[in-house]
Amino acid sequence: MGRTASRMSVALALCLPGAAQAATDEAWSRFRDDVAAACLAEAAPLLEDAVATVDPFGSPSFGLAVVRGKERGGDGWAMVVCVYDKRTKSVEVGSAVREEED
Repeated sequence: MGRTASRMSVALALCLPGAAQAATDEAWSRFRDDVAAACLAEAAPLLEDAVATVDPFGSPSFGLAVVRGKERGGDGWAMVVCVYDKRTKSVEVGSAVREEED
């Protein structure tokens, strides 16, 4: 291996640990709190007394949650799927899906 290739290997090895390091538990906890708060706010016009169940890590690009609550203007329970863009922090929810009673 030549001198240049050897230096590049060392430089790459020094960079990889920082790039591969996972986020801290505290950072993931803040992420989940942010997703829950954003999703609950976005679902508020559709659901009341809502609770968000957040995917602990989401996908590589998105935070994901299911928000369940009492359907506004109705007498039953419903849920919405919520998608939180990790980069822009924008949020979208789907339409309310009514839960069927057994």
